[in-house]
Amino acid sequence: MPLLELTDLDRRIWDDELDEFVPRQVFDVHTHIYRWAFHTNPDKESGPYRQFVKPGFEDVTYTMLDECDRLLMPGRHVARLSFPFPFSGGCDFERSNEFLAAQLGAHPDSAGLMLVHPGMSGEFVEDAIRRSGLIGLKPYRFFSSTGDAVHCRITDFLPEHQIAVADRFGLLIMMHLSRPDGIGDAQNLDDLERLTEKYPRARWILAHCARSYSSWPIERAGQRLRALPNTWFDTSSVCETDAIAALLRCVGVERVMYGSDDVPVGILRGKYVSFGYGWAYLSEQNHKLNLSHCDSRMTFTRYEQLRAMRRAAHGAGLSSDDVRAMFYDNALQLVHAATTDVRERLVEHPHSKI
Repeated sequence: MPLLELTDLDRRIWDDELDEFVPRQVFDVHTHIYRWAFHTNPDKESGPYRQFVKPGFEDVTYTMLDECDRLLMPGRHVARLSFPFPFSGGCDFERSNEFLAAQLGAHPDSAGLMLVHPGMSGEFVEDAIRRSGLIGLKPYRFFSSTGDAVHCRITDFLPEHQIAVADRFGLLIMMHLSRPDGIGDAQNLDDLERLTEKYPRARWILAHCARSYSSWPIERAGQRLRALPNTWFDTSSVCETDAIAALLRCVGVERVMYGSDDVPVGILRGKYVSFGYGWAYLSEQNHKLNLSHCDSRMTFTRYEQLRAMRRAAHGAGLSSDDVRAMFYDNALQLVHAATTDVRERLVEHPHSKI
């Protein structure tokens, strides 16, 4: 049996809503390549990641990502920005990054980011970038030096000595913001304003619409968000139209990029829903709703995200060129610029020390 199968509901959503919307060329800026074996927590089988990493998806290769895209987005050519899955509670960073780099070796149109934790020195990070061919950093809030993944600030899990390396080489930084209000948090905005000014060559991608699963954090950030230099945004896992519409209004389509959050999130059946000042993942397994009045089946998170992007694009009056930019051109230009800078600076400074 295939690992993924389309239902008639999935086919109807793709055919009726998404096929004409998604361009033929796609650059997916938020994808994971990993092995379940790199999650070193001895209790991982009963841990929180098991609800996302389903049987059959313990080893995610570039080929598996291709297979998922062929099924869910037929007829599309997909390039990717990939990074390891940030397993908390025990993660083999070295093997994770080596596996990623090896998987990307045969795919020059794609690129990868190095999974980092705050204990890595600047020299270590620079050496790893030199050896691996990766073009950026993937920190994560669960690795915070404070031990608090909910309230930590950016430099608690991405220290400035690592940002200095990103600045030196023009690296990308895939940032999953912490703190309950995401980009609507004043401390996050203060930190981003200071860091983007101090390190002007680092290129930031604020994941999940700057971790805004509804519109209010983006609207709260307002002018400060629009004025941030060297920042882009991906739409991965955001399933609420109002959040993506607010992002388009605030920063413009030229700074918004498609990301699938595959694997594992984009291929799960369910969606992120917002309520009040919160959000949560709704799946077929975690609710007790009475759905006898309708078709109760759920489709892929990726499809719910694409539906939200389509509604937001139509509401904003985006042209076909704008949609292509959001799905392909913006990411292609950003990744190309980072790749070029990294290669040039490695040649200019072959034996640099921070």
